Amino acid sequence: MDSPPPATGFDLILASASPRRRRLIALLGLPARQMTADVDEESVAIPDPARNVVETARLKAAAIARRLGPGTAIIIAADTTVALDGEMLNKPVDAADARRMLHRLRGRIHQVHTGIVLWRTDTGAVITDVATVDVPMRHYGDEEIETYVATGDPLDKAGAYAIQHPVFRPALALAGCYAAVVGLPLCHLARALWRWGVPADPAVAVHCQAHHGYNCPVFATILPASPGQAI
Repeated sequence: MDSPPPATGFDLILASASPRRRRLIALLGLPARQMTADVDEESVAIPDPARNVVETARLKAAAIARRLGPGTAIIIAADTTVALDGEMLNKPVDAADARRMLHRLRGRIHQVHTGIVLWRTDTGAVITDVATVDVPMRHYGDEEIETYVATGDPLDKAGAYAIQHPVFRPALALAGCYAAVVGLPLCHLARALWRWGVPADPAVAVHCQAHHGYNCPVFATILPASPGQAI
């Protein structure tokens, strides 16, 4: 099921404790609260990165749905991974692992996959989507890696980096969805919410670009011309 009646009087829940995702979802202009999904993400053993992130997000959404029970909530879950030559690089286990990942990514193009799952607790309907972005990395030096790893920032990031880090700035020019690399592709999310009649801000792409200081070249290929055209 993926086309139930429009959602009214909904409770929007972000299945994540991430402050980055909290800041991003606020750009939709909708009230949302956060709940942490206590799941074993490693239990999803699908080797295809794009499928893996969707199924991991589904695992998170299902865990929240079980806690909530029937009602009028819409659960939004997301999962992000970095893939280099098809191999997933998830969150590093320690500083040495972070250092190893950053060395592997340096000067190369990799993919960031972020899967989203929307789950309605009134009907059990689910919408899934995935955003995949090519990310070219610059030739940062060994000293830069050491300085960045020492901040601790890489330890809770897929691929051991944050594209938005104000000092490290590991990526070169990007030609895809910046928000997807951060962890929540807002245009994909707005499009999904519109399918259910949820009034996400039609200017979400404008807000996202202003928030990130990024001139997005792809939002018009993702969003319909108007919310009413989202199917």
